[in-house]
Amino acid sequence: MIDSQLRTSGVNEPFVLARMSAVAREDFVPEAARDTAYIDRSIPLANGRRLAAPLFYGMILAEAQPGLSDTALVVDSGSGYLPELLRPLVGSLDVITPEDAAAETASPARYSLVLVDGAVEELPDTLAQRMDDGARILTGLVTNGVTKLAVGRKSTSGIGLLALAEMGIPRLSEFDKTTGWSF
Repeated sequence: MIDSQLRTSGVNEPFVLARMSAVAREDFVPEAARDTAYIDRSIPLANGRRLAAPLFYGMILAEAQPGLSDTALVVDSGSGYLPELLRPLVGSLDVITPEDAAAETASPARYSLVLVDGAVEELPDTLAQRMDDGARILTGLVTNGVTKLAVGRKSTSGIGLLALAEMGIPRLSEFDKTTGWSF
């Protein structure tokens, strides 16, 4: 995974390679998928969600540049893999489900770094309310059915996202845009 997927795709940051070497992916997939835990595709989880390919996690960590001064929030798809990769790299870490992130009420806690373990069509206001001004966010972004890794910052006018790279990222349906009537 390190040499054939991450390094060949430009993920060479020593801290990323060290974390991804230290955390065994097979511990975060169902028993039946352990033999394929390092495949360069997403893996179905027991909860109906999917664990993204290793490249997604390598790129999200590299772009996040987490530090011990960060208070981090992970919207976890249910595997626990991304929080485990991030835990020793930040000062504090909270983990919530996509359902909690999309809920009508937000927690009073504020974060300097938010990572979403999946792709979203739109970010709910309740997630933005959890972020400090200037906070960084990394997520998958769904645009016209195509998923891309995206990075953003919160400002007084909202969250701006910049798509970085197309890649297969499991979609989180809790963040789908509501559909309206159209021709």
